Formats: sequence, C-alpha cells, structure tokens
Amino acid sequence: MSNLRKPKFLILRGDGINCENETAWALQSVGAETQKIHINDLLENSAQLNKFQALVIPGGFSFGDELGSGQILALKLRHGLGDSLSEFMHRGKPILGICNGFQVLVKLGLLPFAEKERVMSLDYNASGAFIDCWPSLNVDTKSICKWTLLCRPSENGNHPDGDFRLPVRHGEGRVVFKEGLQEKIYQTLIKNGQIPLTYKENINGSYANIAAVCDESGLILGMMPHPEANVLNVQAGPAGQDLFASSHGQQIFQSIMHYLQ
Repeated sequence: MSNLRKPKFLILRGDGINCENETAWALQSVGAETQKIHINDLLENSAQLNKFQALVIPGGFSFGDELGSGQILALKLRHGLGDSLSEFMHRGKPILGICNGFQVLVKLGLLPFAEKERVMSLDYNASGAFIDCWPSLNVDTKSICKWTLLCRPSENGNHPDGDFRLPVRHGEGRVVFKEGLQEKIYQTLIKNGQIPLTYKENINGSYANIAAVCDESGLILGMMPHPEANVLNVQAGPAGQDLFASSHGQQIFQSIMHYLQ
C-alpha cells in the first residue's frame, strides 16, 4: 500500500501525555501513517486537523490531572479547537481516547451522547486506590463501535480460549451515570450497542462492569484499558505462544483500519 493511501492518524502528545510513542507504534504495526503533534502546536494551527483521517488521545496524566483527570486538556481542546473539532466529528472521522484520553472525551461532552447533556463521568475507583492489572474483558460482538469490529476473541486463531485481555492502570476509571437515571442511561446504551467492552470481574466499581463506551455513531470510542500495551504476545507474556504474533490490542487498531480502508 502506498503512503498516499494509508489512513493518517493524529496522535496528541505533550503536557503529561505519556503513551504517544506506544500508540503510534501500534498503529504503524497495522499499516497506518501517524504523526505526533504537541497540543500547543495543534492549538496554534487547528486547521491542520483536517488533513488527518482519525484522532487519538493517548493515556497519561495530562497537565498532572490538575482540576481532575483530563479536565484541563478538555478545556484547551474545547476552546482552542472550536469548530475544527466539531467539523472533524461531523465529517465522520474516528476518535479514540485511551484511559486519560477517555476522561478527556467524557469531559468534552463527546461521550456517550455527543453534543448533548452530559450524563456520564469517570470517578475514583471504588477501592480509592490506583489499580494496575490485566483484566479479562467481554467483547460485545453486536456493538456499533467501529474500533472493535474485528475483536472476536473466539475466532482468533492465536487465542482459542477466547480470553480477551488488555492492561489497565488508572485511579479514576469508574464509570458513573447521572444520579437517578443510572439504569435508564445504561439500558439506552445497551440497546444502542454503545458498550463494546466490559470487565469480566468488576475491578474498579464501574456501573455494570463497563470498560469502554462509544458514541451513537460508533466512531468515537473511550476506553480505560490500554490496547497499545498488548499489541504483541510478548507484552502479555503468555506461555506456549508465538511471542511476536499479534495480540488482543492490535485487533482494536486493525478494526479501525479495516473501517477506514
């Protein structure tokens, strides 16, 4: 495939974001073209967003999580990008927020219902402690999410046990909904196919074990697990398998490449 035909991904970097290199490598491993752009450079020239086919906000601790996880970065993007971000969305271009990036997308008001009343938040883990582990996940194979189109663990030849695993590392990853409307919002999301990933065991207190949420188009995905940290088997270290074969996280990036191509 020539470079001209490769989907081009903008990967945000700077000010506490610390997973941009791994995220870029994960996308490159499935044939994407990537460019890492500092938040300040993007805000100085928001029009450059137009030349990309997708946007990724990686994990980390943007601006030291001052005022709350992802809050300052969300404010900068909302007021600095303005119409450019709105146009990006309305042109049907995919957006992924991983961990801290998920927190940013929620505070931007893009999830779960873009440009509508905010009804969801990401709160401190129920344990009150930072967690760092490798949970098993359920994949909703009927979800509308474009980022999980090819995530079918039971059909993955390298993982016949069907166990879909991605690492998590966060202190504020508990999905909560607006008080008094929790079950109504949850049922709407389930009906719409907007919950592509759930934890098999509730590791952080998230409502109904929710690990990821997409918008009503399926193009904007926020997820607490880190797919870029399990692109090859060697990252998870499973015994008896080809260490350099693709692993679960790569399926996330393969899915969106499949959709864009």
